[in-house]
Amino acid sequence: MELHFDELLGKITDFIKSEAKTDTVVGDQFDLGEFKCVPVIKVGMGFGSGGGEGTEAKGKRGEGMGAGAGVGIEPIGFLVTRAEEISFLAAGKTKGLAAAFEKVPDLIEKIAKTRQKEEATA
Repeated sequence: MELHFDELLGKITDFIKSEAKTDTVVGDQFDLGEFKCVPVIKVGMGFGSGGGEGTEAKGKRGEGMGAGAGVGIEPIGFLVTRAEEISFLAAGKTKGLAAAFEKVPDLIEKIAKTRQKEEATA
């Protein structure tokens, strides 16, 4: 039994390179007034393979193999820029880590304002 895993992996990698792009899922970067919007996607992959061989009691020999792969591509939001400002706008409901990243720009702004106030009073 010969499994050409390198060849299979090469074909899968080529497919992902050609298909797992924001322009094939949600489109290219675009301008909206003074804002530049860049789509962001999430790509998930899974691979599995297996094989076996054996001989039964009567002496018959058998072998088999199988392989599978799955790719999931999902738009998750947009990076939005205006002048020097950068924000992330999530697509749909946010939860977990995505919700935390959504709050990062506000947190940075609050920290910067606090430091400015401290420097002004010092």
